[in-house]
Amino acid sequence: MNIIFLTISRITDINQRGIYTDLMRKFRDEGHNVTIVNPVERKFKLPTKLIEQDGIRLLNVKTLNVQKTNVVEKGLGIILLEYQFIKAINRHLGTEKFDLILYSTPPITVTKIIGKLKKANPKAITYLLLKDIFPQNAVDLEMFSKNSIIYKFFRAKEKKLYKLSDYIGCMSPANVEYVISHNPEVNPTKVEVCPNSIELQIDSNLKSRDSLSKYQVPENRTLFIYGGNLGKPQGIDFLLKIIESNKNNDKAFFMIVGSGTEYKKVEAWIAGNNPTNARLIPGLPKQEYDQLVRACDVGLIFLDPRFTIPNYPSRLLSYMEYKMPVLAATDKCTDVGKLAQENGYGYWCENGNLEEFNKYVRQFCNNENLISEMGKKGYEHLLANYTVDKSCEIIMKNLNS
Repeated sequence: MNIIFLTISRITDINQRGIYTDLMRKFRDEGHNVTIVNPVERKFKLPTKLIEQDGIRLLNVKTLNVQKTNVVEKGLGIILLEYQFIKAINRHLGTEKFDLILYSTPPITVTKIIGKLKKANPKAITYLLLKDIFPQNAVDLEMFSKNSIIYKFFRAKEKKLYKLSDYIGCMSPANVEYVISHNPEVNPTKVEVCPNSIELQIDSNLKSRDSLSKYQVPENRTLFIYGGNLGKPQGIDFLLKIIESNKNNDKAFFMIVGSGTEYKKVEAWIAGNNPTNARLIPGLPKQEYDQLVRACDVGLIFLDPRFTIPNYPSRLLSYMEYKMPVLAATDKCTDVGKLAQENGYGYWCENGNLEEFNKYVRQFCNNENLISEMGKKGYEHLLANYTVDKSCEIIMKNLNS
């Protein structure tokens, strides 16, 4: 079977770990022909080019900067990306035929690409991997209002994308419920759970604190790690309040690893307050990041409390893989914390509830067995639900039905 996958994520190494590269390798290993179309932003000064890596083709399309840039360039880049992708596909893949057209959000502005691919491949199945519910998430963060022209433009794009999609794979049950309830024109039977997933590593059960030496982390502390994007959606102000409120807690230490629009804010706060219970580390390569996660005890998840859409951060998978319990502080709409509590691998509180969050911090600091027990339950839940084998099976059943 011939598969084309369109994503905004920049993929330079198909063997690098990630929710998309892991899934694409799984399709390849199942005997399918895989082509990935992804952006190479102008800051990298590289041309549009079709290459092959270990049996997977990569069509790298030169675009404007669409990740970790200013709002104006990102917005313009996302809009132009559709035309740049179409041009590159026509030039390099114009005669190709595909059986499965896979694509992820963000962005939702790929409707013309999907429409053209569907027209050129009328028997192909179109499958949306829904990782982002936009423009509602931007409304929640007060970037623009529901009455704005911007919202109406992107909402129309969103509805068109759902209509073009034969199937919509959502990250969690709450995502499925949201899509169905807010889009009554969408046939509920084509909306299903197809969660973020990973390929497990052979040595994922090995725990080691060797990687901590260069970060000057105190010994005999319970290590809480937040890794990933440091941006507006994460509600990072609450994390800083947590660090401040635990300055006299000699049992807890907080590791913050990542990059994003709020990194400078966190960096300035760390420099101004000089906390002895926290360390800020710029974004690391995936392998180094995994080593650091493996050295920690509890994984942290934060989401802005204003969200009315159910986000489901993929960083959860790293925590579960390394048998770490999860402590989530989010909005009330996501089920990431609810699922953690129901399945016994973590705790949840609303972002902003400092008293409850710190209650869980103390519980973890005072009970090593709790960390171990919850970590094992998380790993078992990962094996049962969040491996690429499961995702591949979910997608493929729709082609075989």
